[in-house]
Amino acid sequence: MAPHIEFSTAPERTLRMSVLAAFAEGSLARLSQVVARLEKRGWVRRTPDPADGRFTLAILTDAGMDKVVATAPGYVAEVRRLVFDALTKAQQRQLRDSSRRILRAIDPNDPCLDGLPFDTASPATAHPTPDQ
Repeated sequence: MAPHIEFSTAPERTLRMSVLAAFAEGSLARLSQVVARLEKRGWVRRTPDPADGRFTLAILTDAGMDKVVATAPGYVAEVRRLVFDALTKAQQRQLRDSSRRILRAIDPNDPCLDGLPFDTASPATAHPTPDQ
């Protein structure tokens, strides 16, 4: 599995449309519809890939990056409210531990797991959840 790259942190905030579609686990046709709407708002622009004209690049514009930055705090707060606030501390630890095991099964070399023990159930090796 290829490492996950966030659009906003990709080199020059640019990714091939096919890569974005794969990350979104959606079709290229559906992504094209979404990107067309984002282009109308000035948040993304498309251009042929100079390395291989068969591909199209999506480029997050400065206005798009400003939108990402402005939206991030609200997004994080809503995820916290909908996911973590609904769980007890014990359930948050279980979710963390289960998620790590799943990530390790998907990609044992995922850099997000660097330095984390495989078995995170032990209190001595546990890492704090977002609310700890």
